[in-house]
Amino acid sequence: MYLSRFLSLHTLWVTVSSVMQHYPSVWGHYDVCKTQIYTEEGKVWDYMACQPEARDMIKYVKVTLDPPDITCGDPPETFCAMGNPYMCNNECDASTQELAHPPELMFDLEGRHPSTFWQSTTWKDYPKPLHVNITLSWNKTIELTDNIVITFESGRPDQMILEKSLDYGRTWQPYQYYATDCLDAFHMDPKSVRDLSQHTVLEIICTEEYSTGYMTNSKIIHFEIKDRFAFFAGPRLHNMASLYGQLDTTKKLRDFFTITDLRIRLLRPATGEIYVDEQHLARYFYAISDIRVYGRCKCNLHATGCKEENKRLLCECEHNTTGPDCGKCKKNYQGRPWSPGSYLPIPKGTANICIPSISSIGNPPKFDRIWPNISSLEVSKPNQANVCDNELLHCQNGGTCINNVRCQCPPAYTGILCEKLRCEREPGGCGGRSSAPGRAGAGPGPRLLLPLLLLLAALLAARPPRGC
Repeated sequence: MYLSRFLSLHTLWVTVSSVMQHYPSVWGHYDVCKTQIYTEEGKVWDYMACQPEARDMIKYVKVTLDPPDITCGDPPETFCAMGNPYMCNNECDASTQELAHPPELMFDLEGRHPSTFWQSTTWKDYPKPLHVNITLSWNKTIELTDNIVITFESGRPDQMILEKSLDYGRTWQPYQYYATDCLDAFHMDPKSVRDLSQHTVLEIICTEEYSTGYMTNSKIIHFEIKDRFAFFAGPRLHNMASLYGQLDTTKKLRDFFTITDLRIRLLRPATGEIYVDEQHLARYFYAISDIRVYGRCKCNLHATGCKEENKRLLCECEHNTTGPDCGKCKKNYQGRPWSPGSYLPIPKGTANICIPSISSIGNPPKFDRIWPNISSLEVSKPNQANVCDNELLHCQNGGTCINNVRCQCPPAYTGILCEKLRCEREPGGCGGRSSAPGRAGAGPGPRLLLPLLLLLAALLAARPPRGC
């Protein structure tokens, strides 16, 4: 008896879950730019804010080393083993594939044995500093979505700075300082990301957490993106609505996670000691086996795709926008100034599409799929730029103003400002049963599903068992 009731409830839950999975989560994925809807004026597009999926951005990176001859192997030289700094008979030779350690080995597939890695020359010119700049360039604006992770095959550096650029390498700002002694190296008190808060999340810190000496078994250095997200979205990033709201309204926060280039400045190799052993300088060098950078193309919430073309990443722009970052309106679609999309309101955001220019209405350019009725965009009336807004011309009866060009009405209402009852236009008037057209393929709303589930569960619980 109880087993049959359990199976019945389980079947019911599976059914409800299958319906619910078609609804976006509470914060929205922003993975659709537009969808077709039916209105009194026919089939039109409903536009939404959208963005590309996050991906491994290292696949598209260009790496530059400074000084350019800092990679070991030309001429060949010997260095000390990483696990045993007193065994100094290993060789780096650029002319032999098995002994070469070129920069591209920082980005090849991991899991090989022995592991592959880039390696610098040894500190043979001590006491002259052993400085190396590793610049990662994308020629595209990138939004970071996960931690930056650098894996060393040598000891982690005693001193290092991670820097970012937002203007393709013309200017640089520090992201984070790393040192075994922050006060001595950079005149900064040591901190970790755990010491920050929502109000200090943009603070540039120096951390000693990832700079232990040569003999340590740990090889990884982090720049913590997710820990900073967590100040707004919670420890498990469940409340992304809060994070997106902050990113939408705080340009400095949004820019903090946005880059065009990264630069790793290696300032002092791992020594493992307070002093440098001048008799064994082949112990000191830099070696990196892996760099991970996850993010998405910045498309200003006007695209869900980003393609590589002529070795350059380009957004596949929608909403009548164009440019590498969808940063301007297309020709003939300049009926109002360009604006980035908005994450708000959750979960679909606001598309802020570019609308046709007044001069182009007589011969409307074609949309990629459907040209909506021009009157629905309200660009045929030069003296009335907006159908609605959020300050003076509100949509009535709970309607939502979409891109200032139309009101999205509740099912029971219609009209330009949702001012009319839909049932007034139907046979029998408002005394009869009416139904409003909605999205194609729309099912029962989430608010109806919970009462339905509770009712069916109660019926199953109250049904007398057979054979009693």
